[in-house]
Amino acid sequence: MKTTTQGRAEGSKEFEFTARDFERVRALIHKKAGIALAESKQEMVYSRLARRLRATGIGSFVSYLDQLEQGGSDEEWEAFTNALTTNLTSFFREAHHFPILADHIKKIKEPIEIWCSAASTGEEPYSIAMTACEAFNTLTPPVRIIATDIDTNVLNTGANGVYSIDRLDKMSPERAKRFFLRGKGAREGMVRVRPELRQMITFKQVNLLESNWGISGQFDAIFCRNVMIYFDKPTQGKILDRFAPLMKPDGLLFAGHSENFLYVTDAFKLRGKTVYELDPNKKAGLSQSRRA
Repeated sequence: MKTTTQGRAEGSKEFEFTARDFERVRALIHKKAGIALAESKQEMVYSRLARRLRATGIGSFVSYLDQLEQGGSDEEWEAFTNALTTNLTSFFREAHHFPILADHIKKIKEPIEIWCSAASTGEEPYSIAMTACEAFNTLTPPVRIIATDIDTNVLNTGANGVYSIDRLDKMSPERAKRFFLRGKGAREGMVRVRPELRQMITFKQVNLLESNWGISGQFDAIFCRNVMIYFDKPTQGKILDRFAPLMKPDGLLFAGHSENFLYVTDAFKLRGKTVYELDPNKKAGLSQSRRA
């Protein structure tokens, strides 16, 4: 976007959105959610936050951001964060991870606990649940899944488990028939995840930047895929170091295809295909602390 010397965007827009406004947004979302917005995201930010100005009746970005900084309501902070969160997902995305997960959970002691830390609209935790059902050949495997996200809107979608049928286009007919119920009448063209799968999953809001995640237990696997790319390296390192004590000694950490954790933490080592495991030294330290 081109700007004048005063930082005003060229062209006609409903609201004035200056370079200074954009920098304020970048600072606020980084502080609130750890998201490092690229300079190229100015148009996206304008488009998404302009909806908040219309919804609140506030006439300018300056006034909107002033209100947030001067004690904005929890509801508006939530709406602000939701607006700037990108939620690109699909069932069995990065499919190579799921056979690895299936092999892993078949070899470990029950009950099995898995954390999906960037659940978005639910396709990823449901893919994990389907993998567990297939691994144990039952709709009630000994697996509990915690599915979290910072965005409350997408969590509601995930908890409902209702999707348009075209979301299953890349899924085998056998898998779709086993795990989804087709809508009828007014629900034609929609599908709902079977209740057995929904009962395996607890959806919960978690901001990975918060000091208290409200997450307990020791996990056999943590999925943290395609979320670290929105954080700077120091933030990534802090989050990964907090994952380590929440994992069982033989637990696996699944990352996104474009994410590399080797240079941001010494808690994990690469096992292969963007799958990590605890570093042996870290694993030994955790085992000793748990015996104490």
